[in-house]
Amino acid sequence: MRTFDSGEKSLKRLAVHTITTKPWSIHEAIQKYSAKGIGGISVWRDTLEGENLSVIGREITDAGLEAVALVRGGFYTGTKEEREKSHEDNLRAIDEAASIGAPQVVLVCGSTPGISIPDCLKQIEDGIGRTVEHAEACGVKLSIEPLHPMYADIRSAVSTMKAANDLCDEINSPVVGVAADVYHIWWDPELEKEIKRCGDADRLFGYHICDWKLDMEDMLQDRGLMGEGVIDVASITRMVDQAGFNGYQEVEVFSKKWWAADQDLYLEAIIDAYLNKC
Repeated sequence: MRTFDSGEKSLKRLAVHTITTKPWSIHEAIQKYSAKGIGGISVWRDTLEGENLSVIGREITDAGLEAVALVRGGFYTGTKEEREKSHEDNLRAIDEAASIGAPQVVLVCGSTPGISIPDCLKQIEDGIGRTVEHAEACGVKLSIEPLHPMYADIRSAVSTMKAANDLCDEINSPVVGVAADVYHIWWDPELEKEIKRCGDADRLFGYHICDWKLDMEDMLQDRGLMGEGVIDVASITRMVDQAGFNGYQEVEVFSKKWWAADQDLYLEAIIDAYLNKC
């Protein structure tokens, strides 16, 4: 994976998640991102359905892009049957990442109503641990993404960078780290301390950017572009750079408003927000 100088801001350091421009196919996203000089693409698994993964990997490389991450694996909690099904899916996700040349799988870890948060965290630890050997063999890292506490019901019992760091300590593998998304962590008073902790352990694998709108209409699908909300993205960017992070800065926006817009104009807005707001 390409690395960048601390504080560097260029389109080559920008990566865009395919979910951000959801109306585009994987082929359109590759073509459009490349044409604008963007450096990376993070691929959501839904865009790969029915595709030849090795062909997609070559298409990404031939376009001058780098596959930054495959999104997403995880959802480790539930009944024994549900956990076994999840395990098989996570092995497939690792294989898919390797096939397209993505160095990591982003993990949304899951949470199950009726199971306590500590028990969910234990199931998550066990679930990730079961896939470590396969990830190592495939040369793929596993990036735990803490989610905002509003998602602790069914999406993730991992709600803070501290919880993600603690899981990494327990699992104790160089292929297990953290993907930090500003939408989920901006509010945390211990954020700078835990980002530094993550960097000191060399396990800050990903950095996702967007914004938290004051007037959002949907807590899942109304994120803002950087500058549309209250997150001080520039300050968090400095924190992750100072922690030694030298990877891509990934724009990940779920937005029904932006998905309904002209996607070419939207991509221009993404680039402008990236260069001027973070």
